[in-house]
Parts: sequence; structure tokens; C-alpha cells
Amino acid sequence: MTEESIGKHILITGGAGYLGSLLCGHLLRLGYMVTAVDDLLYGGESLLAYFSHPSFAFVKANICEPRAIKNTIDSQKPRPAAVIHLAGIIGFPACQAVGRQVAWRYNVEGTQRVFEQALDLGIERFITATTYSNYATSHEDAPANEESALNPQSLYAETMIGVEKYLIAQRDSPCAPLIFRMAHLYGLSPRPRFDLIINQFVWEAYSKRELLIYQRGYSRSFVHVQDAVRGIVLGLRADEDIMRGQILNLGSSSGNLSKAKIVESILKRLPETTVLYKDLTFGGDMRDFHISYQKIRETLGFETVYTIEDGIKEVLNAIRIGIIDNPNDQRYRNARFIVS
Repeated sequence: MTEESIGKHILITGGAGYLGSLLCGHLLRLGYMVTAVDDLLYGGESLLAYFSHPSFAFVKANICEPRAIKNTIDSQKPRPAAVIHLAGIIGFPACQAVGRQVAWRYNVEGTQRVFEQALDLGIERFITATTYSNYATSHEDAPANEESALNPQSLYAETMIGVEKYLIAQRDSPCAPLIFRMAHLYGLSPRPRFDLIINQFVWEAYSKRELLIYQRGYSRSFVHVQDAVRGIVLGLRADEDIMRGQILNLGSSSGNLSKAKIVESILKRLPETTVLYKDLTFGGDMRDFHISYQKIRETLGFETVYTIEDGIKEVLNAIRIGIIDNPNDQRYRNARFIVS
């Protein structure tokens, strides 16, 4: 707990989600007041541990509703100092499943509604997360930075670019926007997910003793969900003139990894796993990236703490001891399918 955070009120949309539920707990430990807003599409068990905390509040609401944010504000509490907007249809498979109209409404129009209400309420900061898959393909000798060309290869990325364009146009607004382009998340949170590459691979290797890998030579960028939370908090606490209107890649160069490297790390803990490779091309999300994280290091002093080995170990332990008894359950996935 720090003097800086005591009494400050933070509103988190998507607060019951994979990233949001972990962020809620972290902010409470730092001494913030937290209001989580979520429509509970995947349930709300991830927030149960916080309900007895005197600085925590929950509101069930759909962010697409015209007054969803305004109706959450309790006159007995301080006005939120910031909105951290994490609600939406997250991920390539989930957006494909619901279709363009719904994905655009929840992700782009939903962000606009939340921001406009934050502005009307006099909230001074607005932080959101988009995705590194907004970029065109990039390689190790020329990693993509925040100024690189954008070339969305999925509906999800198209909606995230729509979010970014809207918020950057608001950079001179009294409500200062900050955008984090997230690397691919992994690791445990109060709302586990098993439709994320590393978490999914661990479960499949453990349960099937087999991994079927597509796009074998492709590299992607990864960051532990705990590190993602730390990065968001650094942005929350940064001086306004530093964070206003910024786009920051959130991750680290050590997280630029091929699928072969991830498989190699899993085999160290599950050596009995058979690995099969299959060439397959399919529409959307054909990403092969190396990402630069120099800007977030220089701007916020951000460095990651966790490695993929840490993530593999914790996910495997949670499965082995039965803390997560059925990772196949639909509540642990944002869509009904995922392609490796």
C-alpha cells in the first residue's frame, strides 16, 4: 500500500475477466478503491474473494448500454480517478464466432460509449488494452515498434485498430487516453483461460500426451498476465504528460518466441509428450511477429519478471493438483474453438 494510492478510486470494465480480475486484486493490495463492471458472460467466480474487501464494489452491466458507466457511480464514493477499460469481445476466435457487427459494437462502439461517459463524469484518465496483432508481419532484424505499419489479419485486430483510432483522436480531451498493445498473455489468474497458446499447450500436453502444432515456424510475442498487470499500473501512476495519448507495446523482447521454443520448454516438464506438426493456412490471424518493447522501457521503466517457464510451471501445477479440475470447461474459453 502506498500513500499515492490510498483513497483513489479506479473503475475497471471487464473486471471479472482474465486480465481484469487479476488487476482488481492487485489494485486493492496497493490501497486503491476498485469498482469492477462486468456483464458476467463467463461467470463472476473470479471476483468472489474480493467481495468482503471494504474498498471493492461490483456492478453487473453491459458496457454497450447508454448509461452503463454513469449508473455505476456511487455518490458516497470518490469520483473515479481513472477508467481501465478491458471489456469487449477478446481474441480472434471469439470475434469470428460472434461476427463483424457484434464484434464492432462491443469493441469499438462500446469503447466510445465508455469513454464518453468517463468524459462527462470528469474522469481524468482512460487506459485500455489492444493487441500487438495490429501490426503487419515483422522479423527479428526489424521488430515492430509503435510507429510501424498496421495490417490487421483478423476481425479482432480490425476492431482494436478502430479503438485506437478513436482514442488517439481524443488525445487532447480532458480525459487522457493511454493504449497498451498487449503481447499474447499466459499464466494463471482468478479467471483462468485455456484458449491462450501457452496455457492451452500445457493442458493438451498433460491431458493428451500429444501436441499438434500448426504454423510451426511462426513467432509470436508473449507476456505473463502478472507482468501485464504491473505494466498497466505503471501507466496508471505515470505523470499525465508522459502517458497522455501514448500507444505502448506491453511485453519484452525475451517474450518474442517461436512455437517450437514454447514446445521445447513444455517438453522439459512433460517429456513423454508426442509432438506432431502440420502445415495449415486458414483465414485470419496468420501472425509471424517480433515486437520492440524499447518505448515502454524508456517511458515507464517497465521490465518483465516472469518467463514462459514460470507460466508453464504454474499452469501445470494447478492442473496436476486439481485446483482447475476441468480446463475443457467452456467458461475457461472466450470462444468454442481455438487454432494452434
